[in-house]
Amino acid sequence: MDQLGIEFISVFGLPPVQFVDLAADLDVRNISLGLAPLDANPHNYPSYSLSDPALQRDFKAALKARGVTFALAEGFFVLPGRDVGAYAQELDLVAELGAQRINTLALEPDAARLADQLAALVEMGAARGMKTTLEFLPGIPIGDLAAAADAVRRIGRPELGVLTDTMHLGRTGATGAQIAALEPGIVSYAQLCDCPLVRTDMSYADEAKYERMVPGEGELPLVDYLKALPAGVVIGLEIPQRSLAEAGVGPHERLGRCVTAARALLAQAAQP
Repeated sequence: MDQLGIEFISVFGLPPVQFVDLAADLDVRNISLGLAPLDANPHNYPSYSLSDPALQRDFKAALKARGVTFALAEGFFVLPGRDVGAYAQELDLVAELGAQRINTLALEPDAARLADQLAALVEMGAARGMKTTLEFLPGIPIGDLAAAADAVRRIGRPELGVLTDTMHLGRTGATGAQIAALEPGIVSYAQLCDCPLVRTDMSYADEAKYERMVPGEGELPLVDYLKALPAGVVIGLEIPQRSLAEAGVGPHERLGRCVTAARALLAQAAQP
């Protein structure tokens, strides 16, 4: 199951070396990471920054010792009024740490500028040996699977692919058949979670960042999505469960259940 990963919003600021250990202990070989933790910290972990040389050294050593891959570096958004050239130093850093790819959200409303900036970001990543994934979600300029696939085609570089998050797929009405119909190379990374098809007790953003469900416990057609993915694509478990963390449930127990459920679904998806 080398394709499984754990996404960094699932661990609520767990420091990077401990995150590597968690993944390895669960026999998961990929992680994603941002340069700094997000705001939610129910376990009161100490803050960190990957700009710290000592942490960089320890993180690289942990990856090597535990056989874990830094599969995705998060946080490289295409933003209104900001040039992606400002990311040069941060891209140097994650490349040095061994990141295989960077992830972006396209938040620039001007279509022409968005395309130019996205192309420039892909070029910057490629120059450092990294691929780029484009994530979509409802309500932003590239908000569904079709729009993301079209953007990848327009850029026309093999280093760029779509990141499919099952929550965003489900909430935008995408089907496994639509994923399977895409030409090879369009989808290059996936994130797995479950959720209701409709939720009304919190905002979409809060649900996505803090409260997702163990695969198989919601309403998404996860087996259809998994069957449609390209062979070997990394599937990161993006399953933050803040209410459980606040109740004292630690990351090993929370993510262990998710890993077990994901493996069961992958086995089911592999059946003819």
